[in-house]
Amino acid sequence: MSAAPPPADPVLRRRDELRGFLRSRRARLTPEDVGMPAAGRRRTPGLRREEVAVLSGVGVSWYTRLEQGRDINVSGGVLDALARTLRMDAAEREHLYLLSGLNPPQAAAEPGARVPDELVRVLESWSPRPAYIRDRYWNLAAINDATAEVLGYGDGDHNCLVTFFTSARYRALARQWSAAAPRVVARFRADAARHPDDPEFSRIAADLMSVSAEFAELWERHEVAAATRAVKALVHPDVGDLVFEATMLGVPELPGHFLVLYNPRPGTGTEEALERLAASGRLATAGRA
Repeated sequence: MSAAPPPADPVLRRRDELRGFLRSRRARLTPEDVGMPAAGRRRTPGLRREEVAVLSGVGVSWYTRLEQGRDINVSGGVLDALARTLRMDAAEREHLYLLSGLNPPQAAAEPGARVPDELVRVLESWSPRPAYIRDRYWNLAAINDATAEVLGYGDGDHNCLVTFFTSARYRALARQWSAAAPRVVARFRADAARHPDDPEFSRIAADLMSVSAEFAELWERHEVAAATRAVKALVHPDVGDLVFEATMLGVPELPGHFLVLYNPRPGTGTEEALERLAASGRLATAGRA
């Protein structure tokens, strides 16, 4: 007999997926796996619904309705309890949240986390195009040699926002610094708003306001902007005008970190200029990670 087609309604389809997911997680566990005494042979493998409910601290009838795909209210705390009882890993817990109609909790940031060697190799392979990894506070975690040479990041530069407002070299390279500054500050404020309980954003802003009147004025505007793909125009002292399309990607294995890739904009001569810069040997010793 062929399987029944999935429901057409997306809500019903999600509940159908939740029903199958919870049943499969129950079936893979034994009472011994969760510290319960064996209770003889069972007609079906795995934990019973009653056992999952008791171990998770919820009512049996409530859990039964949840597993049946009924329309009931759930909370993150209850889902976390179920995930622990059913021995779910991080991916399974996220899947449980999504099937239950809730946003999964954001993974905790890891400031100062070591960048894996394979990601460092990704940065190196992107050269002579700039690429770097930053954390959610805009601290630089790793950069390639082109980032140092083309964007103007030196050994003393550790935070993108701070460098933008305090580095004379960076400002000299940026063709449209004044036009970009309000958007940069608005993006940082939007990032800070996503983590209202994290004081590090406020600390960075306060420190920067004390040394940059331009940042202080822009910060007081309380403007916000979404992070989008951007066009970066630079003027390099040796090869002239450079225009990049910058793309930011999340790094799942480093929670709170982002990979930022700069790609030459077609038709601007940027790719050829980078090749000349690489041929000159200027990119060989500029990098750090």
